Amino acid sequence: MKKVLRYGVVGLAFVLILLQFFRIDKTNPPLVDGETLEAAVAVSPDISLIMGRSCNDCHTNKTIYPWYSNIQPAGWFLKSHIDEGREELNFSKFNMFEKKKKIRKLEEVCSEVESGQMPLPSYTWIHRDAILTESEKQAICSWTKTEIAKLETAQ
Repeated sequence: MKKVLRYGVVGLAFVLILLQFFRIDKTNPPLVDGETLEAAVAVSPDISLIMGRSCNDCHTNKTIYPWYSNIQPAGWFLKSHIDEGREELNFSKFNMFEKKKKIRKLEEVCSEVESGQMPLPSYTWIHRDAILTESEKQAICSWTKTEIAKLETAQ
């Protein structure tokens, strides 16, 4: 039994070491000023600060990869979350959406933040500063509602 356990541990260690040779691509896509959220709607400094702390790593092309992204399979897990986040909503491409989609996405931002679904718990476990206070949630929802109203009245 000891021999099997020893081989198992050695085998697991070998696999974990081997995985380190398969790294994620941490290259952020380019930013185009005219395509961003800021090009589409007014973003106040306080909202920009909140979003920078709690949203940007997964929902923009400005991801800052933490140290643990260099350790596999944690890096793969992280990369899949970032890819999914960007696919669902990428603030770096927000101005590329049609008006209807911009409105819907802003409504979803408020809904997701208000319900506590965003930022993801798996993100806030490590990034404690990303946890939104009730006043920050209210600020984001107030901002989204204001910007939705502006979009609806714009031609």
